[in-house]
Amino acid sequence: MQNRWFQKFLLSYLGCVLVSSGAICTGLAQDDGAQSSAKSVKSFQVGSVEANVDPERIRAHVQFLSDDLLEGRYPGLRGGELAAKYIATQFAVDGLKPAGDNGTYFQNINFVGMKARDDETSFSFVPASGIPIALKYADDYVVFNPSLTSTADIDAPLVFVGYGASAPEFNWDDYAGADVKGKVIVCIVGDPPSDDPKFFGGKALTYYGRWTYKFEQAARMGAVGALIIHKSDLASYGWDVVKNSNTSEKTFLRDDKNPHLQAASWIQLDIAKKLFAAAGLDFDQQFVAAGKRGFKAVEMPVRLKAHVVSTIRPFQSPNVVGMFRAGEKSLNGQKDRAILYTAHYDHLGFVPGKEGDNIYNGAADNATGVGMILELARAWGELKNSLSAAGLPHSVIFSAVTAEEQGLLGSEYLGQNPPIPVGQIALDINYDMVLPIGTPLETNVNGAQRTSFYPEVEKTAKAFQLAIVADPRPEAGSYYRSDHFSLSRVGIPAFSVEEGTLYDGRDRAWGVAKFQDFEDHDYHNFSDNYRPEWDFAGNAKLIRFGMDLGWQVITSSKPITWNKGDEFEAARLASEKP
Repeated sequence: MQNRWFQKFLLSYLGCVLVSSGAICTGLAQDDGAQSSAKSVKSFQVGSVEANVDPERIRAHVQFLSDDLLEGRYPGLRGGELAAKYIATQFAVDGLKPAGDNGTYFQNINFVGMKARDDETSFSFVPASGIPIALKYADDYVVFNPSLTSTADIDAPLVFVGYGASAPEFNWDDYAGADVKGKVIVCIVGDPPSDDPKFFGGKALTYYGRWTYKFEQAARMGAVGALIIHKSDLASYGWDVVKNSNTSEKTFLRDDKNPHLQAASWIQLDIAKKLFAAAGLDFDQQFVAAGKRGFKAVEMPVRLKAHVVSTIRPFQSPNVVGMFRAGEKSLNGQKDRAILYTAHYDHLGFVPGKEGDNIYNGAADNATGVGMILELARAWGELKNSLSAAGLPHSVIFSAVTAEEQGLLGSEYLGQNPPIPVGQIALDINYDMVLPIGTPLETNVNGAQRTSFYPEVEKTAKAFQLAIVADPRPEAGSYYRSDHFSLSRVGIPAFSVEEGTLYDGRDRAWGVAKFQDFEDHDYHNFSDNYRPEWDFAGNAKLIRFGMDLGWQVITSSKPITWNKGDEFEAARLASEKP
């Protein structure tokens, strides 16, 4: 079964003229067991379509997308382009209308890759009195230049701003009374300490604790640079993760109009202690003070002298966007209330010249999610074709986004440039790295509880024999690390559908061990390859779950809202204004 479908999908791709040229593809043969449905729509018909969701179709997509031919699907390179064209071809096969640029499925995005040249880049702390402290790139600090210039020279005073958070809803502002314009801020990774869920999320990480926020806020406040103090327990990962993530190429949106730093940097904890000592400050005392109300930013009698030289690589990479549009009779003059499905198709590419396996194939991360939304699109197409002339009551949108591994950039662009107005997208459901290891009895829908749609999610999960489990590591801030977050930031209620650790026919220890083994050996590694023994029944189950939720969204008379006081509520209200 898997080989037959793989061959059919591959032939479908190779037999079509590029979708961007406007050619029409002939499509794939129907599965032997597939039956057209002419029954009246309602739950029975939706259930009938859901029953036709086929794990082997998902397998075929994953097998192709993680093949060596696609070279790790890196944005802007041949493998990423092949993946995008494959996805667009499948959208055309399934009858989705193009929702990208100029009548195509491709939403082309201009990016700039920036990589600091370690042989020419230098950092040193220069105290008002005493010997300058020279830092070693990668071992002591990492840096990148979001201002997208080849060279940045900084000679500016350092200001310690605690956790670097301005959070009016918590009556907290680390920048209060501080002037950081033209200066370099120093801050601690993570949130101010809290055991109260109503204050910085308690043990759960909020966006104020994410490194992305700290750099963004520093730039908004006029700083030219920022140094984040790394601490493994607060970051939830070690220095090696920081080093590996920030010494390779970093990608930015070329046309982003937000303010940017000239030097966005991390420093080791031991280096931070040396800095504070050079400034005549007790690090431990300042660390404790920064976590308490009343903390005031401290200008340090130390300057950062930095010379950042970067290699610049401009390139393009597309989001792939298609949609089933609501019928005009169904809308009847009302605003659309669409369901959006997303998954990122990019991965880490390959390492030229490396002996042995040098391709990050990204089979689980995230060929699985893309395979799932492709099968979802096929199922929704089947449902649409079985409806009356009125068509779908509201639109159904699919987007395979690029540059997730580079910082959720493709989904950020999608949120800023949606195919229909943001206020008319009712909900985003995202799929990211769903391990194909069996049929789950649990699901993690972290973020759904922050919306008015959560009661429906609970009821539907129960109907699908899925117990809802909490985020296993709230301190890691996982909600802010996948593409649904980009849609949340512009106001769209959004969450990812993931597995728990309990599977049909297995005990929990088995599931925990499987996930731990993947994280320890395969995650972001060359070994994340397609495996013939994988069982995609669970992926199919979560597709049916997501389709059922989507049907409820587009047939509901109630708008979906963020809970009162949620951090994304204001953006949602703004998006709904005329």
